[in-house]
Amino acid sequence: MSQIPVFSLSNGIRVVVQTNLSDVCHCGIVIATGSRDELPAEYGMAHFIEHTVFKGTSHRTSMQILNRLDAVGGELNAYTTKDETALHAAFLAKDIERAVELLSDMVFCPTFPEKEILKERDVILDEINSYKDSPSDLIFDDFEELVFSHPALSHNILGTPDTLLNFDGDAARRFMQRTYHTDNIVLSVIGNVSAERVLRLAEKYLGSCPAKYRPDNFRQSASNYRRVEQRDERGYNQAHVLMGNIAPSAMDRDRVPLYVLNNIIGGPSMNARLSVALRERNGIAYNVESEYTSFSDVGLEVIYFGTDPDKVKKSIRIVRNDLDKLCSKPFSDTQLKKIKTQIEGQLLMASADGENLMLAAARSVILYGSADSLDSSVASVHSVSAADIHRVAQSVFNPDMMSTLIYV
Repeated sequence: MSQIPVFSLSNGIRVVVQTNLSDVCHCGIVIATGSRDELPAEYGMAHFIEHTVFKGTSHRTSMQILNRLDAVGGELNAYTTKDETALHAAFLAKDIERAVELLSDMVFCPTFPEKEILKERDVILDEINSYKDSPSDLIFDDFEELVFSHPALSHNILGTPDTLLNFDGDAARRFMQRTYHTDNIVLSVIGNVSAERVLRLAEKYLGSCPAKYRPDNFRQSASNYRRVEQRDERGYNQAHVLMGNIAPSAMDRDRVPLYVLNNIIGGPSMNARLSVALRERNGIAYNVESEYTSFSDVGLEVIYFGTDPDKVKKSIRIVRNDLDKLCSKPFSDTQLKKIKTQIEGQLLMASADGENLMLAAARSVILYGSADSLDSSVASVHSVSAADIHRVAQSVFNPDMMSTLIYV
């Protein structure tokens, strides 16, 4: 087993590099700042900044930002979660300096032009409205709002129209000054480039940023969970159902057994248990999935499916029956071996996705200070026992703790 090398600049920014033979390179700057770090008047600010750093820097206009990588066939993108903000790019390895320089310019030198901000507000308002028209997406956010009593994790990443209309360049700069700390910023690169070259570029473009370290009490625990059962009559043609419970955090040793368990019940394979139970055997659901989200202080395991409104009770009964089986009896050695073989194959297949590997390494460095290699990740899966999975199943799928949200 091995770990991916991690380097630190003098200002605390860390650099993780995975060298391979692909001429397609992926590079990202990930900041451990997300919507959970917003004050009530700032709800939506992390996402707003993710949008508006594209609108101008002290060196570039918005069009120059967009054209910088597009001109050489590359791609530029960004996202915001409750825990982090990321700017990332895909490009040919020969253009690594172009990418690192551009991303660092956007993170450290945004100007937030007022004219561009006014336009981008309308874009985000449209994003908020379009999200409301997608119940299969909206139900996940509404579920988190219901089960987490602490506002840090319960409020929506996009914010509200009211908060958004109050955002300007000064507010964005204040938020970044308070929440962007160099010891929680990671530059991650994967591709046919050497670690030595990436480090030289990191020193050149990120090394001059003044050091600023995050206080120990900066992010307080937001693990308050409350059990909820709610049914909303919305007049949809299809019913949307979300079932879930609090789960191990990213720092908990049970996160790996739950990763395995989540894969068993609703992972990407067509033979995932709940997909087989609802779709293949009974033909009452098209989309069935499960999702394990782990924050630094708490986790959430949820099961989602869509079905006909008159099939909701039957579907929930089928799901509950399958979960009860997992809670009542551990897997046999033969069953567990098949499960691990499948997940190992999935991990090896996923290793072809450079973007996901690059971002996963950055997140791992932020959480644990290190990043596991592929063989270490596979070994972690193989170390999980049937008793581990059984114990986690009994905790996470305890019917007295699980919440349910239904849209019909």
